[in-house]
Order: sequence, then structure tokens, then C-alpha cells
Amino acid sequence: MKVMCAMSGGVDSSVAALLLTQAGHEVVGVTMKLWGGTSDTGCCSVSDVDDARRVAQQLGIDHLVFNFGDDFDTHVVEPYVRAHASGVTPNPCIECNREVKFARLAERAELLGFDAVATGHHAAIGSLDDGTLTLERGHDTKKDQSYVVHMLDQTQLARTMFPVGGMDKSEVRARAAEIDLRTADKPDSQDVCFITKSDGRESFLGDRIAFRPADVVDTAGTRVGAVESVEMVTIGQRKGLGLPGGGPKQYVVDVDVANQVVTVGDDADLLRPALEVTRTSWVNGAVHGRVRVQASAHGATRIADISPSSDGGVDVRWHQPQRRIAPGQSVVFYDETDRRVLGGGICL
Repeated sequence: MKVMCAMSGGVDSSVAALLLTQAGHEVVGVTMKLWGGTSDTGCCSVSDVDDARRVAQQLGIDHLVFNFGDDFDTHVVEPYVRAHASGVTPNPCIECNREVKFARLAERAELLGFDAVATGHHAAIGSLDDGTLTLERGHDTKKDQSYVVHMLDQTQLARTMFPVGGMDKSEVRARAAEIDLRTADKPDSQDVCFITKSDGRESFLGDRIAFRPADVVDTAGTRVGAVESVEMVTIGQRKGLGLPGGGPKQYVVDVDVANQVVTVGDDADLLRPALEVTRTSWVNGAVHGRVRVQASAHGATRIADISPSSDGGVDVRWHQPQRRIAPGQSVVFYDETDRRVLGGGICL
């Protein structure tokens, strides 16, 4: 099989390429150049591209670099900035997977005659007796990345491979060390690639949008503090709210960007019986009924019942009230075994 392996410069994608070559596939490594600005983390730095190239050389496979910078700006960076400007908390890594890695890259792979695209994600693809493909959690539950690839449908799964999905992370590193791959001991990156460690999110956004101050009020409407940038505040936040010390813990329970007001309350004020999800996608058709719901990359799942909403989205009703999820965050549905991804969407 002719396989295009996305190589980010990390150990997971390096070992994915290694396993594919050892399995006898015709493999070409591809690194995507996504962010044209300063980058000192993630998968867009010069050192990451060099690491991917050097690993490909060691494996004896061709290595290409595709520039998808325009797509990345359009589908990831610009929506990220707009979301913060409107008080929404986006998940840019998921949008990168949705719009670039499993859309533009797959499109390029098909154009060039490849049979499949492989990545280093810790996720798995299975099948049912009738041939329906399934998307499942990776073997290493601590490194599972099924949450961030939940948008894959049957057509995409048929042309996708996750070679390290059945391995523990320690095993991945051991396989890399066996042949002395330069990425064997490279630390994992969990940062947004276009936000530098040196400057941070506030500097990045401050160069692109005008920050506005906001009053911080309690649930009765009494002013208790202030923030310099309402666009930087998110649901559940506890620090940086200008609140006096020594009192009970207070959390952001609502952000009104238009009126420049942030509301805080205690833990109980964050609890909600339900939420609504939009921009839904499904692995194999829409699902309703009892499911498990995950609302962060490595968070626990909670039991809920889901049903179609009147506007084409999904209503989620928790079996027990849960903390409010920030609008813009991805909500992913799993079956009752908590192993198989059913689909997901974006929290309103």
C-alpha cells in the first residue's frame, strides 16, 4: 500500500513511519508547514521540520514539506482570533485536524495517488461484522487522542491509519530507541503551535484584537472586581479577576463580551443540567439516547442522554448536573463502554 505519513517531528509520528516501513508499505513522509510566524513549540518550528526530515532519512523514505499556511490561517488562526473577540473559547488543534490534517492533506494524498494517510495519533480504527468502520480510543488511555480526531467519518476512516494506536507511549519510545531515532526522547508537545512560550496567548491576541476592560460582578450583580481584557476570560476561570483574597473560591460562570461584564460565583453556580451542541459530526450516522460525554482532551466522561435539537444540533441532558462547559469547546460522544467514538460537536 502507498501511504503518506504525516510527520510532525515528534516521536509518535516517527514510529508510525517506522512501523509502516517495517510492514512493507511504500511510505513517504510529509511535514506540513502551517504557521508562517514565530513558533517555538508545537509542530511548526524549524527544529521540528528538521527532526522529521532527519528521521525520514534514517528510515530511508522520501520526505516532503507541504505549505498549507493559507488554509491554516483561514480555518484555524483567524477563527481562533474571532472566537476570543466574541467571548468564545476555541479549540484550534481540533480545527486543524478537521480542516487541514484530515481534509487538505488527505485531498493532496489522493491527488498524488496515495492509498491512505497515516498519523501518529493515539487512536484506533476497528470494524463491525457488517464492515462498518469504528473509531476507538488508543490503547494507552493516558495518551488517548480519539477526542481530537472525533470528526472522522466512514469515508475518512477508510483512508486513515493510526499505526501507534495500539501501543503504550513507553513502547513507542522504546521502538524509537531501538534504532536510535533522534526523536526517541523528545518531549511531547501539548501547546498551540502558533502561540509561543515566550510571548503567550495574551500577546498573540493583543496584536490582533483590541482588548476591552470589564467589570466583575457576583451573581446578584454587585461589582466585586475588574479585568483588563474581557476577551481573555473563560468559563471556570479562577485567577486574574481582581477579586480580594481570603474569601471562598470564585469561578467565572458567565462572560458577556458585548456588555463587558464577567459574572463569578461558587462551584455550585457553575453546575448545569444540560447543554446544547452545534456543528455535529458522526462516525456512522446520528446517535440518540444514553452516551458518555467528554468535554476536554484528557477529561473524564460523564453519562448523559442526547437527542436532536430544534436547530439541527444536539441537546445533551446530564444524568447529574455538571460544570458548565465553555462555549466553543469540543464535546465528544462515546458509547457506553467508553471506548468507541460516536461523534461530537461544539458547545454553544
